[in-house]
Amino acid sequence: MAVLVTQIAGAGATLTWTFAEWWLRGKPSVLGAISGAVAGLVAITPAAGFVLPGPALAIGLVAGAVCFWTATTMKAALGYDDSLDAFGVHGIGGMIGMLATGWFAYGPLTATKAAPAGVIVGGLRLLGVQGIAVLATVGYCAVVSWMLLKITDALVGLRVSRDEEREGLDIVLHGEQVF
Repeated sequence: MAVLVTQIAGAGATLTWTFAEWWLRGKPSVLGAISGAVAGLVAITPAAGFVLPGPALAIGLVAGAVCFWTATTMKAALGYDDSLDAFGVHGIGGMIGMLATGWFAYGPLTATKAAPAGVIVGGLRLLGVQGIAVLATVGYCAVVSWMLLKITDALVGLRVSRDEEREGLDIVLHGEQVF
């Protein structure tokens, strides 16, 4: 079941991202399709052992749309630097998957005796537990990332000069150039 729902969620997110790109930009891109697939795979990861195919498709469709919006519109609006869209795809996709696990978890797939066979164990209570886990994870990551960025900035700096950025980091930092 985990293999099946992983494929379904990845495909659903790929389609959603591709159609969103097509609708808003006039044409889809291969990079967009790949980003959508990754968003779906990230979102289904926490839920893969706990959801059925229908919810997996829903998770993929939602992840594709929300991660597309986060990686394009929200990033531009907030002006943060994320060239690989790690936050928009992995961060947001992971949060979607964690919350979706709380809502869609299906009893027989949990391999516990807590719920009789055929009983859905997802719902508001488990969604709340997953929500607390999301908040704890975001808080931890924010604090540790801030500390690591401060240490890195003190040791080697976080940014290159504007001139070095314009010249190209491959040349400036690595001495490499494509001829």
